[in-house]
Amino acid sequence: MSRRSGILEFAVLGLLRESPMHGYELRKRLNTSLGVFRAFSYGTLYPCLKALVANGWLIEESEGAAEGVPPAALTGRRAKIVYRLTAAGKEHFEELLAHSGPDAWEDEHFGVRFAFFGQTSRDVRMRVLEGRRSRLEERLERMRTSLARSRERLDDYTLELQRHGMESVEREVRWLNELIESERAGRDQRPPGPAAQDKKTQSGDTGGLPRHRGGSRPDPSDDTTT
Repeated sequence: MSRRSGILEFAVLGLLRESPMHGYELRKRLNTSLGVFRAFSYGTLYPCLKALVANGWLIEESEGAAEGVPPAALTGRRAKIVYRLTAAGKEHFEELLAHSGPDAWEDEHFGVRFAFFGQTSRDVRMRVLEGRRSRLEERLERMRTSLARSRERLDDYTLELQRHGMESVEREVRWLNELIESERAGRDQRPPGPAAQDKKTQSGDTGGLPRHRGGSRPDPSDDTTT
């Protein structure tokens, strides 16, 4: 399994854990909620769904079947297929949530993992955040070393592009520092609603995001690569 297909499976299972959806709804949520999937197509999504069904992690239902509506009563058109997470699928997703290895720190994977932090235990969140910070600090050091060595050979525009890349990484490191500090303090500035209380019961606790100062937080899927 490729890294991209693996993170797509993770995202699909996570979204279906919230509620059953048909393919169009899933694609829309992946595009709007998880920016890393903005450019992917139905040709990528449906093989993933079929594989998850084959593994027993999803089941396919005709829309309205859960309410006992017979397919013929829906419309003259073919009923849409709704995908629902199975008990085995929930268990598999819990196993994936507990993973905090290097793959979870990479640019593409981190943004998706972060989107499901509300369902992730605090110790796993901490390991992922600290791993991501360590990875970016290593990248930042390489960028600084490279810039120092090649500064005299770069034209003004290339130099400015290098500086922009460094500033993007520095900004994300500062953001990660705030998140890690808040996780360690166990703060939660936002009053939990019923859904948050349910998630807190499932994962032990949900910690808290820091109150961001001055502007929006950096998008983990932004251009932090060199």
